[in-house]
Amino acid sequence: MERIETQHPSGKKGVNIELKKYEFIKAFILDLLAHQSPITFKEMSEIGVKTLSDEFDGKVLWYLVTVKLDLEARGLIRRVPKSSPHQLTSAKT
Repeated sequence: MERIETQHPSGKKGVNIELKKYEFIKAFILDLLAHQSPITFKEMSEIGVKTLSDEFDGKVLWYLVTVKLDLEARGLIRRVPKSSPHQLTSAKT
């Protein structure tokens, strides 16, 4: 089983997770941001838990947090500056 070492936007040590699960959550986040951006992390989490829990083997919220941080670190998504609660958008926006 292939794995990926995630990154953290603050330079903290990432975690080692299954690549298949990473890609699944990554696709969900990027697709959601393509259609609904900006979005608060809370809204993204609620949508993710509601829509993915039945088909995802793992704690959806934990993976959402982990992959979101990795995507921020890789520059694929970004936090909207000075938004409270913090909002996310595609880095392409």
